[in-house]
Amino acid sequence: MTGRSMELPLEIRVQEVSEMLRRGDDFVLLDVREQDEYSLVHLPEARLVPMSQIQGRLDELAPLRDKHVVVHCHHGGRSERVTHWLRQQGFSHVQNMVGGIDAWSLEIDPSLPRY
Repeated sequence: MTGRSMELPLEIRVQEVSEMLRRGDDFVLLDVREQDEYSLVHLPEARLVPMSQIQGRLDELAPLRDKHVVVHCHHGGRSERVTHWLRQQGFSHVQNMVGGIDAWSLEIDPSLPRY
């Protein structure tokens, strides 16, 4: 691991992710909810890879190994597990978006439906 990855906190707040999107930072927003949840509400910048499929799609994610990846789900539980798992697979720049899309709809964009 590089020094940068050792210092990267496991968690990131929705406000920080919103600011990163606003600035056009180079990172991947990974949504690990299921397709039906994604269909209800999602962030347009997010790439859907459901937690239930993530192990089987690791090869697809391999090009992201050295990129900054922010993982989110509904409230943050699944994304936290996926963040830990991806770090164990060598993805050293992965963070969990605390509170998930629910926190996003409360704190960033109240027009998004909550479920």
